[in-house]
Amino acid sequence: MKSALATLGGALSGPRWRRPDAWSIGTLLIAAVLALPILVIFAHVFIPASEVWEHLRQTVLQDYVVNSLILMLGVGVGVLLIGVPTAWLVSMCDFPGRRIFEWALLLPLAMPAYIIAYTYTGMLDFAGPVQTQIRELTGWGYGDYWFPEIRSLSGAIAMLTLVLYPYVYLLSRAAFLEQSICVLEVSRTLGSSPWSGFRRVALPLARPAIITGLTLALMETLADYGTVEYFGIPTFTTGIFRTWFGLGDPGAAAQLAALMMTFVLVLIVLERYSRRRARFHHTSARYSRLPRYRLTGWARIGALVACLLPIVLGFLVPSTQLFQWAMKTTHMWMQPQFLGLVWNSVSLAAIAAVLAVFLSLIMAYGKRLGPSRTTNAAVRIASMGYAIPGTVIAVGIMLPFAWIDNTIDSFMREAFGISTGLILSGTLVALVFAYCVRFLAVSLNTVEAGLAKIKPSMDDAARSLGSGPRTVLRRVHMPIMRGSILTALLLVFVDVLKELPATLILRPFNFNTLAVRAFELASDERLADSASAALAIVLVGIIPVILISRTISRSRPGHDTPA
Repeated sequence: MKSALATLGGALSGPRWRRPDAWSIGTLLIAAVLALPILVIFAHVFIPASEVWEHLRQTVLQDYVVNSLILMLGVGVGVLLIGVPTAWLVSMCDFPGRRIFEWALLLPLAMPAYIIAYTYTGMLDFAGPVQTQIRELTGWGYGDYWFPEIRSLSGAIAMLTLVLYPYVYLLSRAAFLEQSICVLEVSRTLGSSPWSGFRRVALPLARPAIITGLTLALMETLADYGTVEYFGIPTFTTGIFRTWFGLGDPGAAAQLAALMMTFVLVLIVLERYSRRRARFHHTSARYSRLPRYRLTGWARIGALVACLLPIVLGFLVPSTQLFQWAMKTTHMWMQPQFLGLVWNSVSLAAIAAVLAVFLSLIMAYGKRLGPSRTTNAAVRIASMGYAIPGTVIAVGIMLPFAWIDNTIDSFMREAFGISTGLILSGTLVALVFAYCVRFLAVSLNTVEAGLAKIKPSMDDAARSLGSGPRTVLRRVHMPIMRGSILTALLLVFVDVLKELPATLILRPFNFNTLAVRAFELASDERLADSASAALAIVLVGIIPVILISRTISRSRPGHDTPA
């Protein structure tokens, strides 16, 4: 994920240009194709404004900008307040349940934001069980009491915070674990208290990782569609949908998407600037186990509450409610149509995952064979798709695909008198392509990490025995990095399963997935009926969450040493 954010400025730091080979050319071609949606969106900045754009600018554009900024600010503060303290507690402190909290704090990552929004709306609305119980116990009626409005900007901030704080927790915990073996030992010998060591040593050193996690959370906030649309909050994503489908102006929608991309680029630049030239290395090759701070009294209780509350609110409560609704609406999932939704979602996610990993292998291996500036820049540009919202990518795909379809159809009509119809746009080809653009970075970074662990001497040994690059990749690298490839497949699979805005725009007519079905039913206020589709997405999402947690635990130097 980090390399997805390192696009700007990083391309100039690579090795000198060199003559490209077949693998480098393949990498460049893949990057060019995957960059097409982004280039199309940027090109619309130079197109003269239409009447629809002028109407947007004079009426709702300010609301889009202000609401998006407030949403990002609120979520940013929320994920920092939850993610950093919990990461420090489970990494450096000893209290009951710490080992469980290490992986359980990642569980909300399996809960898509729009699903948790549906769940809490069903629970906290006026007709929901919470307010109904309040009225039954007190005898109050409508207007007799105040209750926070869940369908509001503050409600959206709360929902997004509960499911996005794991990004900050994830990277902060990894940073704290890497620091603990050296720097914090010195701070303890100098008499630093736990709080002083955290504030003056650990936090500054972990700042690059924290900012990276914060940037990922903010980009996901900016990309969210299901939550803000369901809560009726006008943001960039809802504006793009309404401009495209409501006003029927793809050009104005693309210009709105281009403006939205400037927010993404600002986040990328800020993340890159936060790291600058900072580099941190371990000063010893030996692992010295660092005793954890043993918490007692109120400190122990505070740690338990701080770690338990996000899990309860972000996963246990919504999951329990979804399960209860699913049991009450068995007619929704005990039917052939539901199996069709599962098949559509699983098969589509599997195809996209396999294709994304295949492309990642080509690009990562091409970069390994020919690490030139051009190749490095191409890889970074291709991985930038993760930072672009699905709505923007969908718009960037629809415009060129529609032009290609119309061009082919016109030629076939004039030359042969037949109509080819839609070949690319409105088909699964466009949808799978969007998934690859959006989530290639997830698989690419995982594959690159696996390749980096293989010593170059193994390549040299295989090549000296007469094996070509393709044979070396197939017979040497892929067996060694089998775990990395499987991890990449799982991560992309689940990300595709949860993706909503790109699927809504690009899916073929009368083609539904679990995410789309859950959104449609919830939009019709059939929250209980949407539970089965939502719960299926959540259950599948738990698998990579646990996998990620195990990877982080094993990344700590000396993790085999008894704690």
